[in-house]
Order: sequence, then structure tokens, then C-alpha cells
Amino acid sequence: MDRGQKEELVASMHQTFEDAAMVVVTHYSGLTVSELGELRSKMYEAGAKFKVTKNRLTRRAIDGTKFSPLSDMFSGPTAIAYSDDPVAAAKVAVNFAKKNEKLVVLGGALGEELLDVAGVKALASLPGLDELRAKIVGMLSTPATRIAGVLQAPAGQVARVIGAKAAEG
Repeated sequence: MDRGQKEELVASMHQTFEDAAMVVVTHYSGLTVSELGELRSKMYEAGAKFKVTKNRLTRRAIDGTKFSPLSDMFSGPTAIAYSDDPVAAAKVAVNFAKKNEKLVVLGGALGEELLDVAGVKALASLPGLDELRAKIVGMLSTPATRIAGVLQAPAGQVARVIGAKAAEG
């Protein structure tokens, strides 16, 4: 990789750190190519991304972003998981690490808040953005359904009374 390519990579990663809401730092030592592919596809399904990084270039890219406190974690075989959803990257990384001990979660950051391993695991236990949206829609639609039922009941009763009077008369 020549100097121009490195500068381009650093600029691209810097933009990634600027745009992401959540970053999880991991060690991936011993993961096979197929396991990395499986992890990447799970990340993609959840709306997150997983990228193996070069530590020196990553430290340069992260400098000046809200995730700069993470720079000390970049040593050894490091990879990052990141997402716009505050929970997605953490959830997939932690769940994958439970099933495969070769992936080790080192820590992460949610915005400017630095998280240790326990913090990332706690974040992973929260419902995702889509799940929360579904719950909110469910909570909002239930009262509307009840209101419609209550409003229809009197109209139905009035119609039955009028129908009964018409049948008598």
C-alpha cells in the first residue's frame, strides 16, 4: 500500500468515525475467513459493519473524532464494528463472541461515552432501534383501535334501535 492509498484509507476511516453512532473494538485472532464472512453478514443484516483495521492507520483516523479515547485499544489483531444504530454493532458483536471465543470484545464507545466490556454487553442487551419503533407503533395503534371500537358501538346501537322501530311501525 503506497502513501496515497494510506492517506485515502485514513480519510475514509475518519469519515466513518465521524458518521457512526457506536463503535465496538474487538480482537479477532484465530477467526477463519468463513467465520469473518458470517460475522460480516450478521452485521450487515443488523445495519452495522465490521472491518479489520491496521492499528497505526486507525489511530491516525480516529484522532480528532468523538471516538478518539478508543485509540489505546488498537493493538494486536484489531477489528471494529460500527453502526448508526446505538445498539446494533454491540448486539451482533457480543452475540457472536458468546458463540465463538476467538472474537474478543475489548470495549467501545457510544458517541463520546467510553464503554468497557461490561458497558458494551449492557448496551447489547437493550432492544434495537427497529424493535423500539415496533413497540412504539404497537403502543400507539392499540388505543386507536380501542377508540374506533368505542365510537362504532354507539352508532351500531342507534342503527339497531332505528331498525327495530321501523320494523314495529
